[in-house]
Amino acid sequence: MKVELKVNGKPVSADVPENTLLVQLLREHLQLTGTHVGCDTAQCGACTVIVNGRSLKACNVLAAQMQGAEVTTIEGVAAADGTLHPMQAAFKECHGLQCGFCTPGMVMSAIDLLAHHPRASEGEIREQLEGNICRCTGYQNIVKAVQQAQKATA
Repeated sequence: MKVELKVNGKPVSADVPENTLLVQLLREHLQLTGTHVGCDTAQCGACTVIVNGRSLKACNVLAAQMQGAEVTTIEGVAAADGTLHPMQAAFKECHGLQCGFCTPGMVMSAIDLLAHHPRASEGEIREQLEGNICRCTGYQNIVKAVQQAQKATA
């Protein structure tokens, strides 16, 4: 089946089997491997991308369902000149990562969070990031990173 969508601002057309997941399209067909596969059951959030302005777990949706959609992956959030997105910079500066496996999905969820809740409290940040699992950091520095990005984008 042919799927046509925009990924990171560029038109994409791919012939894929009907049962291809969005995460498979991104990683295997488009070589955008920043979107990670963690649990395959939409529990961990490592595969989170932004679709039409909202975060979505890419392991839980078929590529065919993305026909005409606009998808942003972690590879698409930095500026063209390589300048990090404020959320990426905040994760780096606040040490909001350790092994880095969850980081792309966590960053994408945090970008969506601030896009829709720019004045989120610490409690709201913690609640909104519950769908992303990190086994390394204990979340304290992740929350600090989101708060720093919140200030930078206010």
